[in-house]
Amino acid sequence: MSTSSGIDDDQRSPAERYAQARQRAAQGRTDLGRFAATLDFELDDFQREACQHLEQGSAVLVAAPTGAGKTIVGEFAIHQALSQGSKAFYTTPIKALSNQKYSELVARYGTEHVGLLTGDTAVNPHAEVVVMTTEVLRNMIYADSSSLTNLAYVVMDEVHYLADRFRGAVWEEVIIHLPERVQLVALSATVSNAEEFGAWLDTVRGSTAVVVSEHRPVPLWQYVMAGSRLYDLFASEVSFDDAAALEDHDDANRLVLNPELAELAEQQQRSHQRSDWGHGNRSRPRGRRGARGRGGPARDGHRNSNREGNRGPDLRVSRPTMVRTLEREGLLPCIDFIFSRAGCDAAVEQCLASGLDLTSPADKRRIAEVVDRAGETLPPQDRDVLGFWGWRDGLLRGFASHHAGLLPPFKEVVEKLFAAGHLKVVFATETLALGINMPARTVVIEKLVKFNGESHQDITAGEYTQLTGRAGRRGIDVEGHAVVLWRPGLNPSAVAGLASRRTYPLNSSFRPTYNMSVNLLAQFGRQRARGILESSFAQFQADRSVVGLAQEVRTREKSLAGYEQSMRCHLGDFTEYARLRKELSDLEKRTSKSRHRARLSAVKDSLNELMVGDIVEIRGGRRLGEAVVVSAAGNPSHPRVGVITQKGQLRRLGIDDLDEPVEPFAGVSLPENLPLKSPTQRKDVAAKMRAAIHEHRPPAGGRRVGASFQYLDDDSDRIEEVRHQLQLHPCHGCSEREDHARWAERWWKLRRETDSLVSKISGRTNTIAKTFDRLIDLLTLYRYIDNGAVTERGHTLRRIYGERDLLASMAIEDGLTDGLGPDELAGLAAMLVYQAKTDNTGGIVRMPTDRLQHVADVVDELWFTLQQDEKAARLEVTPEPNTALVGPMVRWARGHDLTRTLRGAELAAGDFVRWARQVIDVLDQFARIPGHENLARRCEQAKQRVDRGIVAYSSVGTVDS
Repeated sequence: MSTSSGIDDDQRSPAERYAQARQRAAQGRTDLGRFAATLDFELDDFQREACQHLEQGSAVLVAAPTGAGKTIVGEFAIHQALSQGSKAFYTTPIKALSNQKYSELVARYGTEHVGLLTGDTAVNPHAEVVVMTTEVLRNMIYADSSSLTNLAYVVMDEVHYLADRFRGAVWEEVIIHLPERVQLVALSATVSNAEEFGAWLDTVRGSTAVVVSEHRPVPLWQYVMAGSRLYDLFASEVSFDDAAALEDHDDANRLVLNPELAELAEQQQRSHQRSDWGHGNRSRPRGRRGARGRGGPARDGHRNSNREGNRGPDLRVSRPTMVRTLEREGLLPCIDFIFSRAGCDAAVEQCLASGLDLTSPADKRRIAEVVDRAGETLPPQDRDVLGFWGWRDGLLRGFASHHAGLLPPFKEVVEKLFAAGHLKVVFATETLALGINMPARTVVIEKLVKFNGESHQDITAGEYTQLTGRAGRRGIDVEGHAVVLWRPGLNPSAVAGLASRRTYPLNSSFRPTYNMSVNLLAQFGRQRARGILESSFAQFQADRSVVGLAQEVRTREKSLAGYEQSMRCHLGDFTEYARLRKELSDLEKRTSKSRHRARLSAVKDSLNELMVGDIVEIRGGRRLGEAVVVSAAGNPSHPRVGVITQKGQLRRLGIDDLDEPVEPFAGVSLPENLPLKSPTQRKDVAAKMRAAIHEHRPPAGGRRVGASFQYLDDDSDRIEEVRHQLQLHPCHGCSEREDHARWAERWWKLRRETDSLVSKISGRTNTIAKTFDRLIDLLTLYRYIDNGAVTERGHTLRRIYGERDLLASMAIEDGLTDGLGPDELAGLAAMLVYQAKTDNTGGIVRMPTDRLQHVADVVDELWFTLQQDEKAARLEVTPEPNTALVGPMVRWARGHDLTRTLRGAELAAGDFVRWARQVIDVLDQFARIPGHENLARRCEQAKQRVDRGIVAYSSVGTVDS
């Protein structure tokens, strides 16, 4: 591995400069020299070194900070391909980055030489240079596409994305399966284990050079903003490069937190303590010493908003205050990272409400031209529901939000106007940090905590580096600025820790999927497929970790021997006595679990017996009180009953929602097709229930709220037998029995932990291949594989990609698509692709047609059986199908406008468009399944119905520069 130092020419000796001049003269006669001559800047050392390795025939991994210019290496690969008469693919993680790179390459090489493929967009796909999302290339490889012919180079931008838990496996699939002749150019953020990743690439791709640069071309300075004042994060002038260099430096004292920030944190802590004690704080803030922070007078950062004065200085920063402070300091334009879509939109509204206006008349004229041109792509009747006019007003005054819920034309306009310098502040989610060329002078991070899809977690040092990497425009700014906003509970030391660690480990998220498994089996056979999976980066890392685990096992075995010595008893075999005690404890726990299973079985039976109109009382975890059943359980194995509560709320109850069985105590007559869409209809049902309860209410203490059930304790005899053996054992009468027992408990605990480590070592050997074997066994059970060969059902699965690939294939092979019209097929695709951000299973979603209702019910049953089999096979469970998008998608496919389509749906317009593009992708997969010509025809019709209006908008070349 080589590391570039980033030394400037004026720092070299005369002899070094002379040698470099001779080297450049020689390079002028090479392909690299000719490429360098086309640039209007001098190549950095790490760029030149990586290009040289590429020119010499090696694959190359380039790890460098955001904004360092590593994409130049990818562009040299493209130059090589064109000069050699071969082809190059440039892959990116997201469509927006693909679009941007396509535009850059078109400007350089012309439209006739460059193509674009993003799953929903195909422009000149047979060009010599094609930009694409990584999934597109993966699908090409599995389909053995003719487009791979004459392919010489593949550039994988943002390759560290392979750590992404949801999509990262795609990167490894591509790296493993690319033809051997293809040279790989992997471009990564700076990771701490670049050498390990490079060693794996060397294993699977052949000779691979690793080039690491830790130098930021634009120095980055770090601050905390409190009140309306900027405080330097460190006590001395320490840039991003300096902080990282000092992290492991011998003189650790050189990297010191600004004492003012430490004092502010202490003041906040003391004031909160006084507030908790109930004592008022009437003292004035203490004077600051050694002020190094930028900005206004001290009182700006110490305003006391609490009239009683019991909370101390108010250091929180409003968004308008933040913008005014940055404007005063000359630090605009900026990107303010907010880990919330709603927060981004609210920030724009707050700035507009405050009267801020940051644009010049010239800016306003240019913004209006671009915005109005983009507005022409929107149907006039949809502009209000899309919030077009408020969005336009924000842009004219220099503000915008940027997130995944934004419409594609809106998002593109924001990117273009910001890159051109017309916008001053963009409030964005973290997707904007992923390679999109929207650099700013300043980056603001509002919180150091974000939601990762499952829980709120502190951002990592790598994420902090990726976000702040947007600050400082190369060739425009002499320095960049990163600002963290003060919040209650902020720990400045934690901020300093993030700012001084720029690297993070790259860990594989690779896992075999159903689709991957059948494709590997069909192409390579089972044994070779296992070998391919064992060559994954995930297995490479697992194998390396075994050495350390084995050493830990040896250490623990020595401790176990010591514990055995300590628990010896002079009266008898205490090991045997400890075994009896543990057996008794295990039996008692098993008895408790058996009772729990019996209770769940009784709850399930009671739910299955409920009928529409039954009135029950819910005393379980949801504690809904009295409720009337409006839809029966449906699937006996997975009963979920729809009820209306006393408050007119529609809820869906399953086994996990109840603590005890339920039994109706009254009833009401309800129609079979009960309308429940509006609150008024639901309240009518609740009123009928209350009347029925009043009429049938039993005497006090006579209501039955739970079904009785019998519990059979099979272990009771053995429990008594073990208790008797314990009492008769010689060690039972030992005066030191409990001391011995404590050592025995430690022995058992350590023995269990050690056995777990041994199991982990065994499990990490061929873990990926073992998962593949379990997938193959389940696919054999489901008749996708027979005697090791892929069946006709399996060939259907080969064409379907996604989180619910097997479930989608089952729906097709079980005939659920037969007889569905194009709009209903769009609804089925929506059910199979949609993933809600929050749990959306609380209410009942009625399907638009009876056929779709039947399909939804059957798909739900298929999923329930599948996830049970997956759990039994120790496989990751397929996500439950979600019907929340079905209604809007069917309405859109029937030609309704966007306003009517989204009516009653908790879905932003931008999100709907994004999911509609994915629905089109699923329909396209269905249409390409061999042997289903009738389905293919209807899917093509469905695609045409969905791909219209704002959904059909293509961002390529629609907004002029």
